[in-house]
Amino acid sequence: MFGYPKLAFLNLPTPVSYLSNLSDSLGIELYMKRDDLTEFGVGGNKLRKLEYLVYDAKEKGATMLITVGGAQTNHGRLTAAVAAKYQMKCAIVAMDDYPGILTSNMLLDRIFGAYVFLHKNDGTPLMNVVERVADKFESQGERCYFIPMGGSNEIGALGYYECAQEIKNEFKSGRVVVPLGSMGTYMGLFCGLHDSGLKLTGVQIMPYEENIFNYAVNYFHRVKEAWKLDFDVTEDDFDIATDYLYGGYNLPSGTVRDAIYDMARSESIILDPCYTGKTYAALRDMVEQEKIQKGETVIFIHTGGLPGVYTPSHQKAFEAELMDGVTVLK
Repeated sequence: MFGYPKLAFLNLPTPVSYLSNLSDSLGIELYMKRDDLTEFGVGGNKLRKLEYLVYDAKEKGATMLITVGGAQTNHGRLTAAVAAKYQMKCAIVAMDDYPGILTSNMLLDRIFGAYVFLHKNDGTPLMNVVERVADKFESQGERCYFIPMGGSNEIGALGYYECAQEIKNEFKSGRVVVPLGSMGTYMGLFCGLHDSGLKLTGVQIMPYEENIFNYAVNYFHRVKEAWKLDFDVTEDDFDIATDYLYGGYNLPSGTVRDAIYDMARSESIILDPCYTGKTYAALRDMVEQEKIQKGETVIFIHTGGLPGVYTPSHQKAFEAELMDGVTVLK
């Protein structure tokens, strides 16, 4: 893509499911692009990015991948999985507290053999910690390759430019709805769907330190230069729903859990409480508020994140609501 090679380790294109029960209840034509069903590490959207990023790492002679995120980062888990597949070492740096138990993504990180470094968020710059970790391993003979949060740079976004080409082959019109975290997935789709009959809506799932629309324009310009795109944008070209944070990043929310129950009990598909559950909760509200019109075709991109339901804070909240349906027979 744009002259950037990749390691083609995924079975693409991913499937598309028509969600008939939710289509009936919501009054829209709802489809799901199943990027949660990608191979390796329980699946998820970051694998498309890693096809390009790991190729670049291997070409540069790297023996170790280093990336960053929260303690329960999905991207870290998938980076660990692909590192194992290609017999590379992996380290994940998280500016986060130890969650009290080795579970969810952190447990999988270690099962894949990755090293996890937790550093209390005390104001120390993230890259200072990354440099300390890289120095440690390079002193042992490793050659480290740094992957930014979410794999969201000019190389990683190529994975979702490619995904956009799949979607254009599957749908001629409609609205694509996707979680927006570190923005690489959204930006790749945005560029790939440009000048098509498909509209893209990103649902912001975490706070940004700067204006998110200004961040998007700056990210686009980096991508434009790297890929040599022939069009330009303004802030008004980005459709980003900014009012669905539900308290902050990866915090338990009753509204989000209700959306997860709705998807599970209607279509037998599990969403996660950080990304896809929040995005589906937003989608339901947008339908109710008529921001999404009745009868509209909506393509929801399932970005994975299944282990997130086992994150301690979320698991406790689920348990409090669901134990009334558990009976211990005597």
